[in-house]
Amino acid sequence: MKLLITGITTQSSMAYAVAEEAMKQGHEVILSNPPGRQLSILRRIARRLPAEPVDVLGLDVTDPGQITAAAEAVAGHWDHVDGLLHSIAYAPQEALGGNFLDTSWEDAATAIHVSGYSLKALAAGFRDLLAAAPDGAGVVSLTFDASRAWPVYDWMGSAKAVLENSAKYLARDLGPQNIRVNAVSAGPIKSLAGGSIPGFDAIADGWAGSAPLGWDTGDATVVAGPALFLMSPAARAITGTTLHVDGGYHAMGAPVSGA
Repeated sequence: MKLLITGITTQSSMAYAVAEEAMKQGHEVILSNPPGRQLSILRRIARRLPAEPVDVLGLDVTDPGQITAAAEAVAGHWDHVDGLLHSIAYAPQEALGGNFLDTSWEDAATAIHVSGYSLKALAAGFRDLLAAAPDGAGVVSLTFDASRAWPVYDWMGSAKAVLENSAKYLARDLGPQNIRVNAVSAGPIKSLAGGSIPGFDAIADGWAGSAPLGWDTGDATVVAGPALFLMSPAARAITGTTLHVDGGYHAMGAPVSGA
């Protein structure tokens, strides 16, 4: 497969785990991050991957011009894209950590734009390349359960709700072009993104006790297989769904005895 993977921030991130496993399986990968410091970090991290990426692109998903330029750059390498991983999330500190009622619209809008609306922006910007995939294409977004209110998550939770619902509408509108859109709702992983949310460790540390399969907050690799499956032709009849990769936490009503 030819895969565009966005949002690698550290070697412990879920996007890195997906890219690593994709390369081990022999897939071609293009990476992207916003221009500047994050792109420089990505170029360094990319050297640790098991193969060289086809390209490493600067891409700010809030800038339509950069999305267009990135799609043109990808088209310079490939005539289609089989899979696109959306692993992008950001909220100002003022929108997190128990500040829900006091968050300004400007800060809330930033969280929603970067973390939610960007899925639509990316899917639309790469639609032609995705539609050209001979066996259909899969867009996958990484999310964190938006069906309930979490301590400290605040407007990031609202942004994830936008993200998950947008995946359903994108599935509706892109399905006729054989483009599937799904989300993977992972349990908490202790990464740069999680560490930037005040109090996130409290959620992560209590997860295993309510997950019947247990949960390792340091293992992002559990997300790689499901994400690659959803981008592959093996998932050709699956779209508009959220796949929970959380040790079973989402299905439980109380802590699991012995977990």
